[in-house]
Amino acid sequence: MPPNPVQIKNITHADVIHALDDLSQTMRATDNEDGHADAGMTFLGQFVDHDITLDATSALGTRIDPATIPNVRTPSLDLDCVYGAGPEASPHLYGAGAQDHMLMFGRHENPLDLARTCAGKALIGDPRNDENVIVAQVQGLFIELHNILMSKRVEDGDEAKDIKACAHDGIAKHVWHDHVAPKLANFEEVRRFIRLHYQWIVWNELLPAFVDQACLDHALHHHLFGWDAPVMPVEFTGACYRFGHATTQFAYAMQESKTAVGLFDTVGFGKRPPTNNMDMHMFFGMTGKAAAQKARPVGPKLGEPLFMLPFVNSTIDLAEIEHTLTVDQSRNLALRNMVRDRYTYQLASGQQAAARLGIDKHVHVPDALKAKGITKTPLWFYALQEAQEHGGGKLTGVGGTIVAAVFANLLKRDSTTYLHIPHFKPWGGFGGQPSCMAGIAAYVEKHRGHIKDPKSLMCG
Repeated sequence: MPPNPVQIKNITHADVIHALDDLSQTMRATDNEDGHADAGMTFLGQFVDHDITLDATSALGTRIDPATIPNVRTPSLDLDCVYGAGPEASPHLYGAGAQDHMLMFGRHENPLDLARTCAGKALIGDPRNDENVIVAQVQGLFIELHNILMSKRVEDGDEAKDIKACAHDGIAKHVWHDHVAPKLANFEEVRRFIRLHYQWIVWNELLPAFVDQACLDHALHHHLFGWDAPVMPVEFTGACYRFGHATTQFAYAMQESKTAVGLFDTVGFGKRPPTNNMDMHMFFGMTGKAAAQKARPVGPKLGEPLFMLPFVNSTIDLAEIEHTLTVDQSRNLALRNMVRDRYTYQLASGQQAAARLGIDKHVHVPDALKAKGITKTPLWFYALQEAQEHGGGKLTGVGGTIVAAVFANLLKRDSTTYLHIPHFKPWGGFGGQPSCMAGIAAYVEKHRGHIKDPKSLMCG
């Protein structure tokens, strides 16, 4: 959508910032609240975000034309955050010798941690997947799954036949022959097998947990964007897909028998002690296990820890408007999101987006904005309002339409996704659980001992 710069009339930019700050304070939640989704879905959503987007250029406080922002990630659900560019182009992520197509994983002090350099930095395709210990273990789950299935594929038993059949489904024999080197055949079969299941999970489990099903159904059968529209519109990356912040709880119990720890006690970017290894069933509900923790419902409330980001210790200068956020304001994630919306990206307001998309269910302008004469709502906050007022704790309206349309477009435009295999269904080996994601977690827990010589894949 066209840029929507802040219009100053009878107020100052400082007034706008204060109004946004006042609005952010109305979002402060002091208690956990359970929504529909398992707690792990918040962090699977973060993992997916890191798979499809990486803006390494824009900075809060600096105006940037969204059309000029390069996406460092491939805009497709291809797990490049796990695989990098593959064993030949990203060899540092892989083992050696007979294990040169397996991913590095684990440390001797904690076999379930990510493999690390001597400096403690994770050896993974996207370093952001080490920023907290929960998303790091979602990353680790996919790494372990790959290594287990590679072991199975090399053994060439019944499971290997299932992997191969699934991987070749929907790919013409001559295409496979022309594009896959024989020495990489097993690796590519396992990677495609996992990708297809991952894509299915995103559309059939992750998104329905947070997005109104009507929005998803509509997106699958209609094209919201024109042929020349951005694949990753900034309304998605800079606003609507940031709904995950609202689903984060105050604290999480990492293991069934342990006391919950505060959100920022789970900060990563370093060697993880075994005490922070998580019981997967506490995050993704499993049959016969203790009930999983839940994510917060999508809505205009954020857990109080997100108003005091501990890693922010300096002010943010908004040079174009000659205004500086205080340290407390700079630590306020809700305010940061809205300042980014209005001054960095200059996004369309929620009301403008609703008009553009033909959505007739509207939400009111918050009192904190009306008090300053502001008549339009930042898109991020508007999407959260819609979820609370019309979506029953899930994105709907503008937010649901944009998020559903982007993911539907990713799946439709890539001819190798599960969507182009009409009869695709998850492998039976991941069955017996309430979800495919839980099935993968259970499968990994059951079969992780099957990896041959896992110690040789450990580092750090």
